[in-house]
This record gives sequence, C-alpha cells and structure tokens, in this order.
Amino acid sequence: MENPEIGNLSLRKQGAWLLFAKVVGFGFTFLLPLLIVRFLSQENVGIYRQAFQVIVNATAVLPLGFSMSAYYFLSRSTGLRRASTVFNILIFNFAVGGIACLTLFLFPQLIGNIFQSEEMTRLAPLIGLVIWLSIFSSFLETIGVANQETLLSTAFIILAQFTKTVFMVSAVMIFATVEAFIYAALIQGALQTLVLIVYLKSRFPAFWRAFDPGFFREHLIYALPLGLAALLWTLQTDIHNYFVGYRFTPAEYAIYAYGCFQLPLISMISESVTSVLIPRMSQLQARNDKREMLRLTGQSMQKLAFFFFPIYIFLVITAETFVTTLFSKNYAASTPIFLINLTLLPFYVWINDPIVRAFKELGRFYLFLQMFLVGALIAALYFGIQYFDLRGMITIVVIATLTGKLITTTVIVRKLEVKLSDLHFLKPVGQTAISAIAAGIVTVLFYWQLHDRIAAFGSNLAKGVIGFTKTSVVDFVSGVLILTACFLVFTPIYLITANYFGIIDDDEKKMFSNLIGRIFRSGNPEKQAKISSVL
Repeated sequence: MENPEIGNLSLRKQGAWLLFAKVVGFGFTFLLPLLIVRFLSQENVGIYRQAFQVIVNATAVLPLGFSMSAYYFLSRSTGLRRASTVFNILIFNFAVGGIACLTLFLFPQLIGNIFQSEEMTRLAPLIGLVIWLSIFSSFLETIGVANQETLLSTAFIILAQFTKTVFMVSAVMIFATVEAFIYAALIQGALQTLVLIVYLKSRFPAFWRAFDPGFFREHLIYALPLGLAALLWTLQTDIHNYFVGYRFTPAEYAIYAYGCFQLPLISMISESVTSVLIPRMSQLQARNDKREMLRLTGQSMQKLAFFFFPIYIFLVITAETFVTTLFSKNYAASTPIFLINLTLLPFYVWINDPIVRAFKELGRFYLFLQMFLVGALIAALYFGIQYFDLRGMITIVVIATLTGKLITTTVIVRKLEVKLSDLHFLKPVGQTAISAIAAGIVTVLFYWQLHDRIAAFGSNLAKGVIGFTKTSVVDFVSGVLILTACFLVFTPIYLITANYFGIIDDDEKKMFSNLIGRIFRSGNPEKQAKISSVL
C-alpha cells in the first residue's frame, strides 16, 4: 500500500508549484483589464467581453472535458495505451474545434443574433478561428500535470500567460480595438499549439500511430458523461451572460460583466488543487480507501479556506473601492452585482469534481442533476429578463449555483459514508472562518473611520507629488492606497489568529522560512536564524 505521508507530500508540492505558476501568470495578466476599461469606450468594452465570453465558453464546453480524462487514464495506463490516450484527446479536440470554426464561418449571424449585434456578426469568423486553436492548444496545461511533470507544466503555464499578456497589451496599447484583441488571441493559440506538438513528440514518440478504435470507444464512454455534465455546469454558470447580452445594451453588459468579475487568483487556487486531487482521488478510489479520500478532502478544504475566507471578508468590506479602483468610477454601478456574486466564494472550499470523477457511477447522477438545474435556470432567466434588473439576474445565478452545490455535496457525503464523528475534519475550516472574521471586524472599523482621509491623501499625493492630473489615474492611486492600508491592517491580524489556532502547519512555516531566507540570503546566518525563530 502506498504511504499516505509520501502521497500527501507530493500532493502539497505539486499544488504549490501549480499555484506558483498561476500566481505568476496572474501577475502578467493583471494589467490587462485595467488598460481595457481606460482605453476603450464602455460600448466597446461590452463587445470585447461578449466576444471573449463566447471564446472562453466554447473552449471550455465543446471539448466536453475530454482533455481532463488524461488525469484518469495516464495514471492507470502504461506503454502504448498512454500514447493512445493522448492521440484520442487530440483527435477529439481538433474535430470539435474545427466544427465550431466552420459553423461560425458559414453562419456568422448565430452570435450576432444572440447579442443583437452586427459587430459580433462581423467578428464571428475570426472568433471561430480563435476557438479552434484555443481548444486544440489548451491541452498543453493539462498534459504536463497528468504526465506527472509538474515543474514542466509550471513552465508551460508561466510562458503561456507571459506571451498572452504581451500580445494582448500590445493590442490595447497600439490599436485599442476589439478586432486587435482577437488577432492577438490567434497568435497566442498558434504559438501554444507549436509548443504542445513539440512536447508530445518528445514524451509520446509516434503517438499519432497509436490509435485504437476499441480504446477510443472506452475513452468516450468514460469521458462523455462527465463532459456533458461539465457542459451543463458551464451553461449553469455562464448562460446568464447571454440572456443579459440579448436584453441589455453593450454598455450595460460591460457593467454586468465587471460586476461578475472574479479574481483570477480564486480560479488559480481551485484549479491547482483540483488538478492534483483528480489523479490522487482516482488512485484512492481504485483501492476503495474512502477514509483517506475523506481525510484528503478535509485537508484540501482547509487549504482553500485559508485563502478564500479572508479574501471574501476583505472584498465585502472594500467592495466599492475595489471595483472603482480596478475599473474606474465609470463602473461604480458594478458594485452591487459584485457583492451578490461574491456570495459564492466561501462555498468554493468544497470541491466536488475530483470525487465525482473518481466514481464512474456518479457521472450519470451529475449529468442528470446539471440537466435539471440548467432547465430551471433557463426558465428563471427567461422570466428575469422581462422583469428584473442586472442585480436580479445575478441573484438567480447565485441561487441556482448554491442549490446544485448542496445537492451534489449531499450525494458525495453519502457515497463516502461520512459520519458525525468525521466532522473533526472540518474543525480547521471553522477556525479559519473565525480568524477571517476577527480580522474583518478590525478592518471594517478602520475602513469606516479613515477611508475619506486616505482618499484625500492619495489625491494630493498623485497631483502634488507625482504630478498626475488625469482623474482616472488620481482615483486609481487613491484607491490603491486605501486597499493597501486595509490589507496591512487585515493580514497581520488574520495570520496571527490563524497561527494561534494552529492552522498554519510546521511544513508551511518551514517553507515560508526558507523562502524568506532565500530572499535575505547574503551570507549572514544570524539573519536567517532570526527569521526561523520568529516562525
């Protein structure tokens, strides 16, 4: 039997490397939305968001989660079957991407009619090309982790985000048109495809000769139910954007889109944990080790809660400042939408997907559940566009998402045979929540008392010292100062309280100590000794 401690150490390292890659990628892309809202008119921002909403959703939905099946089959296969797994995924992704591209070339009005936009009709063929390349090349981020090459996957993610940022920032700075963004995405997709092919040829030689019709059918049988469920999940989470795009103007769509803005850091953390949990849960399920699956789930929840709970509390307190600082005061109306949508964040600590994928029989249940939820959501949204404003539309989405989360969690709890005595796995999660609330109480008092003073100081600093005169830049400087001051109040209280509860374990303290030690390494051992003693 595999040593759980070794497995957990590997899991922690893999998750840390993937998170590092995505955080670095976030650093590269953070500038992009700030530039877009300041260089494009609100109407063009709406069109840009609509175009890339289609691209992102098509890239996620059309492959039906086929790429994710690499986690399952590569962890259980050897020899030629591994090459067959890779080739099956490439064939499937190439085919569905090509069909989507051809459809938008022949019927560009499909997108234009959804958004009631002639500009979207004109851009549809280019959008189709981006979808094709994006679907095919997106396998690059998956295959590295599935093949247990986490460090190389880290490099892939960082490189992809860096080049994407260079192309997109160049597009906004030089051309400032929606069409330029689409061409930038085309170049990015072509480059990523080239890297993918080179990697596959080096790791799976002659993979294109490994096609096995029987295995392809087996592959489809495993992947399609989960893929259809993922399709329905994407519809559940994103179809509201299309209702809003149909009913409201592009400028109003921009307000709604940035109200639904989610910090990339959230998805980065979730994806990093999910990516390494899927193969691990699959291995444990094969041994029927439900206790270890449950223990690992509780551990993962605590790791996610450590980030998600404080982010949630902090953003609830500073929501208006956060939105207007990032997107300018032109998007102040996005704040109520942002707060409603933010309600989902604490519930993301429970990740269902790795467990659902580990049990084949749960695939059908998940599929039927998503079908029911999507049907109910579409009916509610159809009613909503006739009677609700933008806040009402996002409220419908939040309720539907929480309902699905609750039902799926209930079924998983029964599948893992959870008992009342197992609630001790959630004790660290509760302590994390208490730590975040304690920090939030102090921060909200600070925010209420000193918000206006810090804003005035920031305005004077920007105008008098730095010499900025443009209103949007002055507001940005003031907002950054407010957020930074609140962060400096919130973070120490949260970390001290979390450490008091023992939420930060010894391995994490050692990791942090080593990181700080490297930063301050200058041949002075006393400095590092002091750091270690504090931690």
